[in-house]
Order: sequence, then C-alpha cells, then structure tokens
Amino acid sequence: MTTTEQTEAIRTQVRAYLTEELATPVADDLNIFGAGLANSLFTIQLVTYVERAFGVQVGTDELDEVHFCSVDAITAFVAAKPSRPAAV
Repeated sequence: MTTTEQTEAIRTQVRAYLTEELATPVADDLNIFGAGLANSLFTIQLVTYVERAFGVQVGTDELDEVHFCSVDAITAFVAAKPSRPAAV
C-alpha cells in the first residue's frame, strides 16, 4: 500500500468513527470542537481510539486540540507518527 493509500485508509476509518460516535456526518475539515459536537470528555475517548486503532502513542505534550479537532487533523497526526501493531 502506498503512503497516499495508507493516508486515505486512515482518513476513511477516522471519518467513520467520528460519524458513528457523534451520530452525525462529519466533513473532513469540520472542527468538531468549534462546531460543538465534541467536548473534553470525548477527547479522552478519541485519543484512546487513535492509540488502539492505529497503534500510535500519544504523548502528554501532544494532547492538544489542534491534533484532534477534525478528520484532516487526526489523519495528519496519525500519518506522521511511527506505528506499532494495533491492538486487537
């Protein structure tokens, strides 16, 4: 799989997760916090999902809304991280 294909696979999975969890379709560039769809408690759930689904480690210094505010932001964050085998 090419890097572009991997990035699109991440994007598709993140979009599906957010759409299901937030019970509304989510555009890739929609700021879910700015739109009032997510809050700080959801952020914890979202970070846990990202770590488990994509096998990445999110450091405490990375717990910033900028990394988790949209499908695009989450996709870029995950794509830039070294991965480990995802949890089953």
